[in-house]
Amino acid sequence: MRQFQNLSEKLTPASFLLSMVFILSFTFGIWQVLLNNFVIERAHFSGVEIGILQSIREIPGFLAFTAVFMLYIFREQTFAIVSISLMTIGIAVTGFFPNATGLYITTFIMSTGFHYFETMNKSLTLQWMDKSETSHFLGKSMSIKAFASLSAYALIWIMMDQFKVDYQWMYLSAGLAGLVAIIIIANIFPHFKQTSVQHRKLILKKRYWLYYALIFFSGARRQIFMVFAGFMMVQKFGYSVGQISLLFIINYVFNFLFAAKIGHWIGVLGERKALLIEYIGLILIFSGYAFATNGTFAATLYVLDHLFFAFAIAISTYFQKIATPEDIASTSSVSFSINHIAAVIIPALLGILWTYSATAVFMVGVFFALCSFALAMNIPFSPAEGNETRHLEKRSSPL
Repeated sequence: MRQFQNLSEKLTPASFLLSMVFILSFTFGIWQVLLNNFVIERAHFSGVEIGILQSIREIPGFLAFTAVFMLYIFREQTFAIVSISLMTIGIAVTGFFPNATGLYITTFIMSTGFHYFETMNKSLTLQWMDKSETSHFLGKSMSIKAFASLSAYALIWIMMDQFKVDYQWMYLSAGLAGLVAIIIIANIFPHFKQTSVQHRKLILKKRYWLYYALIFFSGARRQIFMVFAGFMMVQKFGYSVGQISLLFIINYVFNFLFAAKIGHWIGVLGERKALLIEYIGLILIFSGYAFATNGTFAATLYVLDHLFFAFAIAISTYFQKIATPEDIASTSSVSFSINHIAAVIIPALLGILWTYSATAVFMVGVFFALCSFALAMNIPFSPAEGNETRHLEKRSSPL
């Protein structure tokens, strides 16, 4: 009897979310690491096909606002389970379609599940976690993601390098293992009560304007890191596949070790100060990218840049503090779409600019960081519903 009581005490909303995050990150990590080699060796992709595939992968992120309509069919917790199950199925069948059309379809299926889950995960986190604990929990979640990704890398090295397992069976085993784990989780964990009934319609509120703007520029900055920082490492400094892989491993190790601590630190420091520190750091990092002449220096910037992603926790906790509880699910859906506007626009436009000047691309990154810094200056010291910006904070202050 005591054992069942101990088990029920561990079946908390936090452990549910962390378990789901581990499965998502582990299975997606395997899909992502194998992708470039698979599409070249088996599907014979050129730059055109891989570009189309990556654009298709971002479409579900841009359409994440549609997640709110699924709440007419599913409860959020159930929809999170359905979404991640869809992602694992997409990953499981990837290896059986080594051609452009097949990979476009399986990638779209995988990405739809991935982005719907991420939307629900953010919404449930902000609803279930106490405001005083959210930043630390989000940091812990990033640590779990990093550990899952490192585990995926290790498994790929063991299975494919040592035992010569084929792509087809690697994708299948990863996807099926993830699906089985999700089924087990769905049957073990209870349905947790929600503190408020969520709106099932799209919501855009004027008082959330600062959150929307911060989310947009966060997405723009992420694209410069993901698309152009790594590209610079290869093109300008001649980094090999092994060296780039090592950088990824270092990034994940740093996240595993420090993300939870950064989350706790943000909770103590406050969103305004944390984001201002982040954007000052990004101004310096993007300036360093623009004028880097040494590969080791650029790699150091690359690792620091990735570590600063943990500071994005402060944007989520800022929204949690200012939001009407019923708005969280809908606004989380909308914010994912806003974040992915940059994913659709930035790579293409800056790709053209890159052909003329790589330095100019990273100076655009400096501009984005400056815009974010100016926006963060508007965050009040004590954000709350009705006190969303410094203007409102000053207006409500006693004379």
